[in-house]
Amino acid sequence: MDRIIEKKKWTPKKIIWISSGALFVIVILYSLIFGDHSSKFNVRQERITIAEVTEDFFQDYISVTGTVTPIRTVFLDAMEGGKVEEILLEEGTMIESGQIILRLSNTNLHLNIMNREAELAEQINNLRNTRLLMEQNMLNLKQQILELDYLVLQQQKTYLNNESLFEKKYISEEEFNDSKEHFEYLLKRKELVIESQKQDSLFRKVQIEQLEDSVDRMQENLKLVRQKLENLNVRAPISGELASVNAEIGQAINAGERLGQINDLTSFKIQAEIDEHYISRIKRNLFGEFEFVGETYQVQLKKIYTVVRNGRFSVDLEFVDEVPQNIRTGQTFRVKLELGNPKEALLVPKGGFYQTTGGQWIFVVNESGDYAVKRDIRLGSMNPRFYEVLEGLAAGEKVIVSSYENFGQADKLILK
Repeated sequence: MDRIIEKKKWTPKKIIWISSGALFVIVILYSLIFGDHSSKFNVRQERITIAEVTEDFFQDYISVTGTVTPIRTVFLDAMEGGKVEEILLEEGTMIESGQIILRLSNTNLHLNIMNREAELAEQINNLRNTRLLMEQNMLNLKQQILELDYLVLQQQKTYLNNESLFEKKYISEEEFNDSKEHFEYLLKRKELVIESQKQDSLFRKVQIEQLEDSVDRMQENLKLVRQKLENLNVRAPISGELASVNAEIGQAINAGERLGQINDLTSFKIQAEIDEHYISRIKRNLFGEFEFVGETYQVQLKKIYTVVRNGRFSVDLEFVDEVPQNIRTGQTFRVKLELGNPKEALLVPKGGFYQTTGGQWIFVVNESGDYAVKRDIRLGSMNPRFYEVLEGLAAGEKVIVSSYENFGQADKLILK
């Protein structure tokens, strides 16, 4: 009798196929969940620069190019206008304070002086005449008073005599009254002349004072005009080097026009231009240093020109101790200008990576040196050699500091 043979559901072959499929799905899922999905870029190690993150003292400074200039420059401006008659000194000449550099002429100024001198002479003559007239009036008044004194004295005698005669009834009352009235008239007349003399003296005194004040003012004005005439001789305000003379013989010069400049060579300073990026950190009294003929010289920031031109502003640096010998105007030096005191910090050498990342991330090389991965960081201050690392790196780690321009959007670099 035949027996029905049951078909097996889990044959070895089926189990192998199902196991293989499950294993494949698990591998795919693991790869999707735990696999490395970052974009990669193959890089040859000889084409990049790898540097180590170090912990050391960070010197916050910048390197600027400075030019030697005189400690002081004084400009020559024409105090009066005129025509250039003579140039006595040439550019580059060493001059002393007060020495005449050039001469101007001004015909109108000469005529003005002559007119003022004539007016002054006329006013002095008026003062002299007024004083003379006053003296004459005083003499005339004195003479009048003298005559009145004499008449009063004579009339007083007559009056007193008539008074005695009238009391004895030798003369009439009318005759006595006439002598009395005439005597009183002379007294009043004398008082009037004396009062007139006082008033005239006061008037003449005020008039003379006014004339004297006018003469004094005219003399002061004449002195000022003569000083203007003296200003036609353009003199050196300080001793030093005549750096430039901007005038030619026969040239018409206006008042206030610049004629040249004088350099004070008793000392020197260094004028440097700094990128506007540092304008908020630049302050007076910062120190810097530079080398010249094997010696290091220290300078101190004394003046800041806050006007920014073409993305840069200027500062003046003066020597702290001695000025180098044989230094000359126009020489240039590389000055190391300190922005703060040294401090301990993590340091990354400067490199081209900053132009791409802005200091926000960097490629960090693994311990084996096979690859480098992108990591976020935060940088602080910088100097010409290093960046200060605030976050994201540790001492001893290695990073790629060369340019990232060819890496595209890669998150991982495979080093070969």
